[in-house]
Amino acid sequence: MSNLGEQVRRLRLRGVNAYLVSDDDGLTLIDAGTPWDCEQIRSGIAAAGHTVSDIDRVLVTHYDIDHVGALGSLGLHESTPIYIAEPDASYLSGRAKPPVTSRKGALQRLGSRLVSQPKQPIETVEDGDQIGPFIAYRTPGHTLGHTAFVHEPLSVAFVGDLVREKKGELTVLPWVMAADAEINNRSIHALVSQCPPVEVIAMGHGNPLEEYGYGKLQALAESM
Repeated sequence: MSNLGEQVRRLRLRGVNAYLVSDDDGLTLIDAGTPWDCEQIRSGIAAAGHTVSDIDRVLVTHYDIDHVGALGSLGLHESTPIYIAEPDASYLSGRAKPPVTSRKGALQRLGSRLVSQPKQPIETVEDGDQIGPFIAYRTPGHTLGHTAFVHEPLSVAFVGDLVREKKGELTVLPWVMAADAEINNRSIHALVSQCPPVEVIAMGHGNPLEEYGYGKLQALAESM
């Protein structure tokens, strides 16, 4: 676990990051690692002086086994809302299954066999929704429901797998990992045009960029 300021904690999990945000509006967990990360998440929350039952909401950037894997077994309070965009929301709730007609869908379907369905209420996120101090920005491509969550007061953008960090720079994940790599690239441009110039870019894979993160995201968009 590491801190991105006093109110944002990075939870280092099995090859992926989750984040814990504490502010005047409560305690927010962003993404939930793999099915094998429950104890690490609980330990990270405890190190921050909280318990899982203290979490007021969960924001999910997208439906992949390494971002939703621990939700069903983490021990969240039964009333804690989980926010996620469609169609990923329907995959998480069990109302629909990822399509096996696409490579990404087939991978999601395979991973879903290891993911316990959460019992908490699942709230569908739309572009521009405000969830406490967070603003949702739909960023499809990696998955069709991929969403970034921006906390402007803390100057942090939680961008999931829209981008990754490699040697201090931002890049995209391999195209084979995306539902549609071209749409993902367009989402990077769209987020740059809409997102306030936050200091920190906190992604699912790699080390968060803690200084002038928006500038590096802008530079990536301009290089495409």
